[in-house]
Amino acid sequence: MNDRKNGTIFLANYTPFPFRIDHVDLAFHLHPTATRVRGKLTITPLAEAEDLDLFGEALTLRHGPLINGDEVIFEPLNPRLPPFAEGIRIDWASIPKDTFELEMEVEIAPQSNTALEGLYMSKGMYCTQCEAEGFRKIMYYPDRPDVMAPFTVRVDGSHPVLLSNGNLVGQGDGWAEWHDPWPKPAYLFALVAGDLAAFSDRITTMEGRDVALNIWVRPGDEDRCAYAMDALKRSFIWDEEVYGRAYDLDVFNIVAVDDFNMGAMENKGLNIFNSKYVLASPETATDRDYELIEGIIAHEYFHNWTGNRITCRDWFQLCLKEGLTVFRDQQFSADMRSPAVRRIEDVLTLRARQFREDAGPLAHNVRPESYIEINNFYTATVYEKGAEIIAMLRRLVGASGYRAALDLYFDRHDGQACTIEDWLRVFEDATGRDLAQFKRWYSQAGTPRLTAHLDQSGTALRLILRQETRPTPGQPDKEPVVIPVSYGLLAPDGTELLPTQLAVLDGPELVLEHDLSALSDAAGIAVPDRVVPALLRGFSAPVILEHEASRADRLVLLANDPDPFTRWEAGRSLAKDVVSATVLEGDTPDPTWLEALGTVLADDGLEPAFRALVLALPSEDDMADSLARSGAVPDPTAIHWVLEETKDAIAEALGSQLAQLFEAMAVPGRYTPEADAAGRRSLRMAALSLLSRGDDGRRARELFAAQTNMTEEFAAFLCLLRAGDADAARTFEARWRHDALVMDKWFFACIAQTPPDQAVARATALTEHPDFDLTTPNRFRAVMGGLTAGNPAGFHDTSGAGYRFIADWLLRLDPKNPQTAARMSTAFETWARYDADRQDLIQTELTRIAGAPHLSRDLAEMVARMRAAPAD
Repeated sequence: MNDRKNGTIFLANYTPFPFRIDHVDLAFHLHPTATRVRGKLTITPLAEAEDLDLFGEALTLRHGPLINGDEVIFEPLNPRLPPFAEGIRIDWASIPKDTFELEMEVEIAPQSNTALEGLYMSKGMYCTQCEAEGFRKIMYYPDRPDVMAPFTVRVDGSHPVLLSNGNLVGQGDGWAEWHDPWPKPAYLFALVAGDLAAFSDRITTMEGRDVALNIWVRPGDEDRCAYAMDALKRSFIWDEEVYGRAYDLDVFNIVAVDDFNMGAMENKGLNIFNSKYVLASPETATDRDYELIEGIIAHEYFHNWTGNRITCRDWFQLCLKEGLTVFRDQQFSADMRSPAVRRIEDVLTLRARQFREDAGPLAHNVRPESYIEINNFYTATVYEKGAEIIAMLRRLVGASGYRAALDLYFDRHDGQACTIEDWLRVFEDATGRDLAQFKRWYSQAGTPRLTAHLDQSGTALRLILRQETRPTPGQPDKEPVVIPVSYGLLAPDGTELLPTQLAVLDGPELVLEHDLSALSDAAGIAVPDRVVPALLRGFSAPVILEHEASRADRLVLLANDPDPFTRWEAGRSLAKDVVSATVLEGDTPDPTWLEALGTVLADDGLEPAFRALVLALPSEDDMADSLARSGAVPDPTAIHWVLEETKDAIAEALGSQLAQLFEAMAVPGRYTPEADAAGRRSLRMAALSLLSRGDDGRRARELFAAQTNMTEEFAAFLCLLRAGDADAARTFEARWRHDALVMDKWFFACIAQTPPDQAVARATALTEHPDFDLTTPNRFRAVMGGLTAGNPAGFHDTSGAGYRFIADWLLRLDPKNPQTAARMSTAFETWARYDADRQDLIQTELTRIAGAPHLSRDLAEMVARMRAAPAD
């Protein structure tokens, strides 16, 4: 597909695979240390004089390869490495010129596969993860996404449940055979074998197909599957109603796995999930857990069409399936819950992960042009920014144009491996729109900055919009992109002068002119002496808005704008001003801001979940980014304590109101994860978090003791931890020591709620806990993330202890699980925003990691990119 030069693969070097795989037959004889895999590939040459390259890693070749039953001469794919370490090459001279059969047998050791890629074992269960390039650890194969074939798989083993892709076509004592009639790339292959129990249901598709639905879990966990099954059935129905897409097999299986590098995987007909995104009960799962389960179940199901039936030509096109499917799951969650709240949550995620990525050394195009290790490009840029690009497309062409384009996409490209060009072409063909410039969103890294200036002269109003994208690594020069700007205008009293309009900025500057007399007449008021612009309503484009709005204007927007996102954004901006002023100048919180918060909290016409979002302060990392963008050097310790003082000020100013909300938002009756009840609890727990600062923890202790549901129990637990209640930590641990998923929360929280100067010591102590296991990704992420994400001030302590701690553990994990090590290394990506001393400390650790012997390609690439970034 590509020539690897100096360890790098380039998009520009793509060449089509010169063979067609007509069918794949696989037979597995499972054994923990010596699994035998027999493969028979039916292959048709498509080009003359092309060798057959088959990728393979960590395989022992036991038999073959044979072509039509005869042995053939082959050589290593990379002669510079140990024999067959990357694969084998069969010379064109040995290959028949028409359809032939290639057979071989390999041996693999699942039990020792701690990388959790390919075929591995998780607490006695066999399972697979083949995206992106894991199948080559199972069989020598052209492991690339544009090679698609139907698979027939036989599994022999002693486990009672033996699963693979597709439909079950035969089974007996100790064996099962599966056939997937839909051509798929090898990254979608899946196999699971274990002692499992099924939570089952059925659904009939709009085409009349009766589909068996199974969620496979370890015995005893069946009672925690009901919500996941409900979410799956709603996903089936929603995709039929909104996109016209029906499921296409007789069975849909989900398996919950304890050890998994990702959230879940969309393997055709056999989705494999991290158990934290399947298992839920009121006693063990929070409202947020339920929301994530709903969204991720939907995401993986929606991949059946946007990822499986239509897949990527190559891994550079990853956003084609992931960005589109994230957008689809966002739509689904918005329909299932609150569109306004969901939009704000999506923007919070985008800014926390993708804007951070775009602003640092790991910035890259939504469609990269090169990579060393493809696992490192499963990023927020590909997923979240990719989804925002789809949202902009829909905004530009309208809902009906979007649906027409998607119908054409499914009709034209079903069964194909496609590119971004194929995707954009269907929009051009369906709507007649020229998207040549819009395509720059896929090829330019960085977050555009949208600058707005309002010029009011008498009854004439000019809104001047300008765009700029700053240089990113490897891309010093940027061209204008298409930015859809949704905006409106308000009078100072909150009257809407101009309902939402959509302007399209596709050059360096755009000037919008309005006649204030006409707008005022339509609104039934006199021409105002000043106009308040409401810009980027609904967050209509993934940009940074720079607009010198006065505090008075933002208070008008917070109180009156009809768009919930704009109201929330105004409140967020005011909160950042308050915190920044305290960090930089030592100011105290502005009483008018506190009063405005109280007004929003008192507005029962607003959703409780929305009010909870308005009440929440920016995170420590968000404030560090905001200060850095303003030209200041952020001090993580100062930010932490100012945020704590600001919360104290809110609690003092709004105490009685918060107490009333805490009582009023109690949800009567049995726990339900539905959106309305979850929204009420979110506001109630936000109130509790603030109230617990001034009531000696009384309410938190009562709620913690009641154990009504995990949402309230865990929120109360956090309050008690923050207050230094060691008994609460011991009590929670004793209650939930038997439940790994709940204990992951405990590990994270114990570090996140520790005072920053004690955080590294606490994290170190928890790595000595008998339940800590660095080879279990969920537990490793809980401990390391508890420090890096949960306690930034502790991580960035001036001693450098946090940096050394994380570097030490990355080096320990890397030989066992390179993917997880590389992803956790992104804790260092913002090093350039901090002071010179912290920069030196971080660079010392990055240099130490880079110099370690036998560093994985995954971690080496990430560290090299971070080290190469210049200091701010």
